[in-house]
Amino acid sequence: MTERDMTERDVLIIGGGPAGLSGALVLARARRSVTVVDAGEPRNAGVDHMHGFLTRDGMPPARLLETGRTEVRGYGGEILEGRVARAEEDRGGFVLTLADGTRLRGRRLLVTTGVTDVLPDVPGLQERWGREAQMCPYCHGWEVRDRRIAVLGTSPGSVHQALLLRQWSPDVTFVADAPPVGEDAARLAARGIRVASAGVRRVVVEDDRLTGLELADGSVLGCDAVFLAPTWVPKAGPLTDLGCETGDDGLVKVDPTGRTSVPGVWAAGNVVVPFGQVVMATAAGAMAAAMINGDLVEEEVAQGLAA
Repeated sequence: MTERDMTERDVLIIGGGPAGLSGALVLARARRSVTVVDAGEPRNAGVDHMHGFLTRDGMPPARLLETGRTEVRGYGGEILEGRVARAEEDRGGFVLTLADGTRLRGRRLLVTTGVTDVLPDVPGLQERWGREAQMCPYCHGWEVRDRRIAVLGTSPGSVHQALLLRQWSPDVTFVADAPPVGEDAARLAARGIRVASAGVRRVVVEDDRLTGLELADGSVLGCDAVFLAPTWVPKAGPLTDLGCETGDDGLVKVDPTGRTSVPGVWAAGNVVVPFGQVVMATAAGAMAAAMINGDLVEEEVAQGLAA
């Protein structure tokens, strides 16, 4: 086991995506010692461009992260590549053990590890994820405006997703194993959304472009883009290690600032709000960082009064 540097940092951040880097920037500018541990597995790795981020619209996600790392380091923040194997409380602070045995100690902890998107078992779908297969209409609807869009009925929110996407294209088809009934059927019809109730057998690809969906009845539904709601599995290992309270949905419970049920631990970004866009995760990281700094200030004041 490597005792790389057990000098106590003010804050340890697990996850170097938009939320983690945003938090690190705020804390480093507040003259806090901060180390970000990043496993190098960004959720949007397969996406060429991100959208809806004011002044950064169309920027490749990798460039955003590279720029963010440079800014954090410019204020003295440390970014360490690695995977956290275990998080534990220790003498009023926290110790992280990385997969290579490295151990880090910090007074406060910010977890921004994100989620894993689990897709339905449709051959060919995973390979198109982040390309023609997407989740967020606000992130990618403009790019497929007036094109043929299919929405897979993978969750209770899928009908709403289809209703939204009708805003971008008049050619939207809702695809599900069974046809929607009652109010759902009426709402889809009111928006002029067609329904295909045969289920999906596989994704059809031609010349490295998605061109359709082969349905269970053997027919092919031509489409240029597929939207669906994946199953979100939070990367909550460190939060679980520390005993942070979770909700019925499996997501960690936090207050509006990102504070968890465990004193000294905050969480931000997609590990808290899986459907949040990059700009939302960035804002949440900044909010959590400001609250963490304030918490440290209060601790330091209390120590000074007790001296």
